[in-house]
Amino acid sequence: MIAKTNRLTLRELQLADAAFALRLYNEPSFLQHIGDKGVRTLADAEKNLQQGAIASYAQHGYGMWLVENQQGQAIGLCGLIKRDFLTETDLGYAYLPQYFGLGYAYEAASAVLAYAAEHTELKTLAAIVSPANLASKALLQKLGFAQHGQVLVPDKNEMVDFYRVQLDKN
Repeated sequence: MIAKTNRLTLRELQLADAAFALRLYNEPSFLQHIGDKGVRTLADAEKNLQQGAIASYAQHGYGMWLVENQQGQAIGLCGLIKRDFLTETDLGYAYLPQYFGLGYAYEAASAVLAYAAEHTELKTLAAIVSPANLASKALLQKLGFAQHGQVLVPDKNEMVDFYRVQLDKN
């Protein structure tokens, strides 16, 4: 377990979570705001998890984590991503639409920021967001991130808004 909040548990992703990843990655909101990962089958989802989050745990000691509610249902992902095109580690998150607007994204992201401050050597975190994703931009501002212009996402050849926050090292 990575973190536990009042309503949520964050844990490392496993291959057994592939069905959830397949569902999430193909949600219209995910495709619109994050992009198409080309995950169409359970095998694609397993490969994505193996080469993405699971590889990141081994390489960096962190990655995207599964967010579960009190009933143990997977509701989304939230975690830390080291992207090739960013110098800083990035806060990432995505949720199933039925869990939008309930404060889960803020609760999980706050736990990830605390984890990063306490358990990593990171001094700042970045975040990138589609300019049209107003809810995500509001969440980042609520978390203390400030916008610092835009960056180009090379594989998509698209500009996204770039945010940064200083981690509070207690």
